[in-house]
Amino acid sequence: MEFKSKIKTIEWVDNYSKMVDQTVIPYEYKFVNIKTGEDMFHAIKDMIVRGAPAIGIAGAHGVTLFAQEGENKFTNVEEFKSWLIEKAEYMKTSRPTAVNLMWACQKQIDLIKNSNSNIQGIIKELIQNSIKLENEDIEINRKIGDYGAEVVPKGATILTHCNAGALATVGYGTALGVVRSAYAKDNTIQVFADETRPRQQGARITTFELAMDGIPVTLITDGMCSYFMSKGMIDMVVVGADRIAANGDTANKIGTYTVAIAAKYHNIPFYIAAPLSTIDTSIKSGKEIPIEERSRDEVTHINGKRICAEGVNIINPGFDVTPHELIAGIITEKGILRPDYVKSIADAFVKDKID
Repeated sequence: MEFKSKIKTIEWVDNYSKMVDQTVIPYEYKFVNIKTGEDMFHAIKDMIVRGAPAIGIAGAHGVTLFAQEGENKFTNVEEFKSWLIEKAEYMKTSRPTAVNLMWACQKQIDLIKNSNSNIQGIIKELIQNSIKLENEDIEINRKIGDYGAEVVPKGATILTHCNAGALATVGYGTALGVVRSAYAKDNTIQVFADETRPRQQGARITTFELAMDGIPVTLITDGMCSYFMSKGMIDMVVVGADRIAANGDTANKIGTYTVAIAAKYHNIPFYIAAPLSTIDTSIKSGKEIPIEERSRDEVTHINGKRICAEGVNIINPGFDVTPHELIAGIITEKGILRPDYVKSIADAFVKDKID
């Protein structure tokens, strides 16, 4: 049985990008229309759209929006191309950690460089490529889900951190794609979602979309995972990723590393679920992954209300890096990669090129 998620996070419609506004979930479930490249830059930066695969598609849409704006500014194709490539490079800087953003923007840059069309033709090609990337994302996530479901024990309780679901992708999910595919085969599967401070993506978003799809979910605070692991109430951990190095070291939402350490101690398998586009083979290890520093207000305030004393020092890294030694497998659209990750990751990219 194929699981049908009710959520489509981002979509190219007519001449603009339509996306779920994730800053207002769970209080509202609404869509916003992004019609300029600059608005897309800020939609990504301000986390109206979030989740590495969804950010990638948003970046591709953003390049297309800039192209539409440039249509009436240029008559010379080469000048248009040069200007648009600068805008695409700018779009890459909206968030620094999620490599899918750079990957998708580069796809558009390569198209721009290699196109022999006029300005209107290039814009049409960029629109077509944006839609193609959208459709591929859903198909990739379904494959990730199906491969991941193979390692989910019957009746398992799966712990996840942050949100790597339909709302972090175009519409099916990576870590929650594994949950959805497993649940389609075994409806006794359930999820424990930790709250994921400081922005509560687990509490606000993961529980919201699982409840929407009718999948049993229990919310726990970030500090509770070891307690439930020690009680035998967690069977496996599956999380997403924002960037994976060539050796398997994985950057994901802050707190992931802590969960991975606890899972290792309790002999619970810890899996990463992510498309190959999240793997950055240009970097050897997690030490080279840039970690985004986010606003202190995310820590000092919840729902606009201060929760600590004035003047307290705040450090707010958005991500941490889980060493590859703690990872049981990386679930991709080409199958589950296992240690030695340097070899299995390299082999996966060779297979991807052959396919």
